[in-house]
Amino acid sequence: MKILFLGDVMGRAGRKAIAERLPKLREDWKLDFVVVNGENASNGMGLSGAHAKVILEAGADCITLGDHAFDQKDMMQFIQSEPRVLRPLNYSKGDVPGKGFRVFEARGGRKVLVTQALGQVFMKQPYGDPFSAVDQVLRTHPRGGLVQAAIVDMHCEATSEKMGMGHFCDGRASLVVGTHTHVPTADTQILPKGTAFQADAGMCGDYNSVIGMEKTEPMRRFVTGMPKARFTPALEEATLSGVYVETDDSTGQATRIEMVRQGGRLSQAGPL
Repeated sequence: MKILFLGDVMGRAGRKAIAERLPKLREDWKLDFVVVNGENASNGMGLSGAHAKVILEAGADCITLGDHAFDQKDMMQFIQSEPRVLRPLNYSKGDVPGKGFRVFEARGGRKVLVTQALGQVFMKQPYGDPFSAVDQVLRTHPRGGLVQAAIVDMHCEATSEKMGMGHFCDGRASLVVGTHTHVPTADTQILPKGTAFQADAGMCGDYNSVIGMEKTEPMRRFVTGMPKARFTPALEEATLSGVYVETDDSTGQATRIEMVRQGGRLSQAGPL
């Protein structure tokens, strides 16, 4: 199976790049399944229902969210009627709208599990244990058995926690990929037991920025320690950043992983 995972969509620039480029990537790379992290797609904070529709109509089979899952209040209702949008498994101990995992049907009737968890290290809220939450899902959806592929989106700050999740899931997930920090890491690899891994997918946004935000206000705060205005997403041409993975349907193991960087300022990468 040919799978594309794209990192955090950042504001209008990211949405525009998804709408314009994803349909062609699906065709050119003959993709079977596409996951997009959309939690910053609406003005850099959360995802609205209208903007979720833009991403889905462009060719995403699934949208994952993150710690900003419900910053756009209409997502509380939208996620209940749109099963292709997933919130984190461990978002809260209470009753939370939506689901933290789902089994999707890919091209040819093949089954793909997608789940997302929030990390605990350096995060602003004390989320539940992501490892036990992911463990339960993977135990009940064996790779190469009930599902042909299993994808884990680890949404957190610390690369160490993302790497820990990668090794924790090795041999059980087809892909573990980090999101949230908006900078693509250069540790793209297949772990010893066949799980593809990259600590952070990067963002789908304007890299002439401070992690997707227009530079002036973040730089002012770094230099002076004082806020003056709200952060606003940068609006120049976006780079689509993520990973391309090929898997073996019979085992769920990854057989290939490549960094993806398409358009914008970053050096270009993707499957040849």
